[in-house]
Amino acid sequence: MIETLLISVLIIAIGMALLCVKLLFKKNGRFSSQHIHDSQAMKDRGIHCVMDQDREARERGGAF
Repeated sequence: MIETLLISVLIIAIGMALLCVKLLFKKNGRFSSQHIHDSQAMKDRGIHCVMDQDREARERGGAF
């Protein structure tokens, strides 16, 4: 039981360290935005986030 717990904690710690490599070693490092409205490729395809689509539908009166 303890061995399984320690292995799990070790795997999680390694995963967190790998996720933070960019943050730790790059000056002003940060995670890129994962929001659809920040993606140029999605904008080019005309894809909006669900909040924007809901707002547009409510303004048109067709949200129901």
